[in-house]
Amino acid sequence: MSRRERWFGRTGRKVPEIALAGTVDVTGALELADVGDVAALQEAHAEGTPVVVHASSVEQVAAALARPEVSCVLVADEKLLALDLADLTYG
Repeated sequence: MSRRERWFGRTGRKVPEIALAGTVDVTGALELADVGDVAALQEAHAEGTPVVVHASSVEQVAAALARPEVSCVLVADEKLLALDLADLTYG
């Protein structure tokens, strides 16, 4: 499986959609613990600010990746790196 990437806001660079915490430079990004604050997600996206979400479960990763505003989901558990949004969504 190839690693999927997403645009890191308007920075002109791409980042892995799921990465181990500490392995991706998230300088300038809005870092969130979850995707509950939809207004913050939408505002950051409208301004071109990258959005990074921390997740510790399959459900949290899926919820974060379902949001188009999210550039990258940071995880502490390497097992979560193998998740695929399409597989989670469509089976």
